[in-house]
Amino acid sequence: MSRGTLFRPALIVIGVFLATLVLGVLVVARNPTVGETLIQFLRDQVLGSIPSGNPPLLFLAIFLNNLQACVILFLGGASLGAITLFYMATNGIVIGGIMEAVRQEKGILFVMAAILPHGIVEIPAFLIAGVLGLSLAEALWREWKGDGDAAARARELGSVFLRAVLPLVAVAAGIEAFITPHIISLVAQV
Repeated sequence: MSRGTLFRPALIVIGVFLATLVLGVLVVARNPTVGETLIQFLRDQVLGSIPSGNPPLLFLAIFLNNLQACVILFLGGASLGAITLFYMATNGIVIGGIMEAVRQEKGILFVMAAILPHGIVEIPAFLIAGVLGLSLAEALWREWKGDGDAAARARELGSVFLRAVLPLVAVAAGIEAFITPHIISLVAQV
């Protein structure tokens, strides 16, 4: 797979994620009640199903949740990228909004402690999955125009997903379940 073929999808995915992340921050900075709503949504819909106090079960729940998100980002390419871009944008807005809401309540150090340890691995996994999704969309478009083999390209992209995204999601879930809680508790004591 040529790196040049991933350049345009990478620019689009990173641009969408960063733009919507900033949008989420700005919306909550202007209207903190939106942040409260996002945090409640996170508690009810996402964290409510994740067991606390049992790191191995927490790891499994986080791993499966994040793997599902990455699969949606990748396979969303079959919608010519519409689902991939929508899902990436939605996650950017929610992450940005929650980061700003937590920053307002607990400060930037707490946000960094809660996100950076696993986020430096997890966010690249999401971005790579999104790039692969847009690459899949491009392959489908080319085949419809009579210039390519989308099935062969999908196999190639699927292989990259398994070799790159899957391990990153596993490492991020391990950090989030076993390490991040300890870092948060240290920062909370400061």
